[in-house]
Amino acid sequence: MWQAFRNGSTYDLRTRNPVLDDPLSTRAWGPERTVRARVVALLLLDGPQALAGRVAALKLRGVQISGTLDLAGGTVEPYMELNDCRFENEVVMPECRVNTVRMVGCALPRLEAARLHTEGDLHLPRCHVARGIRLTDAQIGTDLLLNMLVVHPDRMGRSIAADGLTVGQDLQAEMIESHGEVSLRAARIGVSLSLNGSRLLNPGGRRALNAPQLTVERTLYLTAAGVAPDGAGTGATPPYGTGTTPRFGTRLQPFECNGGVRLDDGRFGDAVDLRSAKFRMQGEQELSLRRIQTPELRFLGERPDQGRVVLSGAKVVNLVDMSTSWPGPGGLAMGGFSYENLVPVGHFPLDRRLEWVTAATPEYAPEPYERLASVLRNSGEDADAREVLLAKQRRRRETLPLAAKLWGYLQDWTVAYGYRPGRAALWMAVLWAAGTVAFSRYDPAAMNADEHPQWNAALYALDLLIPVINLGQDGYWKLSGGWQWVAASLVLLGWILATTIAAGASRLLRRG
Repeated sequence: MWQAFRNGSTYDLRTRNPVLDDPLSTRAWGPERTVRARVVALLLLDGPQALAGRVAALKLRGVQISGTLDLAGGTVEPYMELNDCRFENEVVMPECRVNTVRMVGCALPRLEAARLHTEGDLHLPRCHVARGIRLTDAQIGTDLLLNMLVVHPDRMGRSIAADGLTVGQDLQAEMIESHGEVSLRAARIGVSLSLNGSRLLNPGGRRALNAPQLTVERTLYLTAAGVAPDGAGTGATPPYGTGTTPRFGTRLQPFECNGGVRLDDGRFGDAVDLRSAKFRMQGEQELSLRRIQTPELRFLGERPDQGRVVLSGAKVVNLVDMSTSWPGPGGLAMGGFSYENLVPVGHFPLDRRLEWVTAATPEYAPEPYERLASVLRNSGEDADAREVLLAKQRRRRETLPLAAKLWGYLQDWTVAYGYRPGRAALWMAVLWAAGTVAFSRYDPAAMNADEHPQWNAALYALDLLIPVINLGQDGYWKLSGGWQWVAASLVLLGWILATTIAAGASRLLRRG
């Protein structure tokens, strides 16, 4: 191993038997495959000079490391790569400074690396960690790769504790299996964070993913990943079994979260992508997106059967969604949720959109209706916007006392609260016809016998109905008895209906 370190070659102790070389097998590895952690630490912290023309590097494959590998507070300059190795005790690297560390397919009890500082990458793909990983306040210079990692919780119930983590470029955690809480509070990711195809399992805890104040400069992916049928592509080099171009026969493994998710106050530069995601929540668990800010939210996963989706105070430019993705009544909260454009995927009719708003407001609140109407109006859907505002009035009516509720039903039945001006015009025509028939049976006396127009029942009824405009009939005739009440009723109804028609026309002119 000493000589391999000096010339930068791989120290390989595998038997070439897949069963015997599996670091997760229960079969013991003998002393012929074991090196002491103290010797490994000596090589990394104070190893010999490289041979002439070579670069010193620690490359181990199929090796069992006995004891505790303790690099706390040290500076590791050689390149470090361990493949299919087995650790007897935890790896301790807090306050450690390294260039690049790659541990691929290794089995280790625990990785303790708070405030670790790397100039390059930290790779832990296909590793199995029995008691959690701690990367609190760690600074990763370029990429953090955790693809196909299997990690179990520590004594606090956290599988990955990475609060305050900083990653210079990408954090790839695709197809990982986490048993416990993944904590990324106040973490900062320089490019994208991908959890495609991962399974976060913490049904007994409050959250499976706890990442408030998370900052991702590009996109957060909680989507599906492609899995090749023959397992091809799972070698020891990136991307460790995942990629962007699916092979023929590749099946999709969706992102699955069994437990709550908290992304409150997060900032995402491009998008939050939840395409094909599955959220399995129980009781009070939530998919909490409170006050997040992102140009695009792609809410395209499966509908959660339990728990709640909370979007209160979130600010989104484009809301890309499907009607089948949103939970039903009581499962959605979006008070103060701001979005500018709706981009539905598939069939999403207006009645389903109104059900979406109703599900978010178990008790009447005007703001979600007004927000939806404003977005529809800005996109040119003025008729749909009026339907939304009409639905708002009908929902409000249910909260009013009896007298106001009855008046509301009358307004709805006659003029639809003014949001269907065509109905008001129809009522105007009906009243004009009724007034014409009524006044045709009446011969009133003139106010001034020497100066009056010829009596015309149709013009007189229209003159009463249309406010402001004078058609030359009103004011010349003396009505008596019940005819005065008929005329007064036509004037009053004319004002109400004409105002409704004018309001509808003004909305159309503003759209034009």
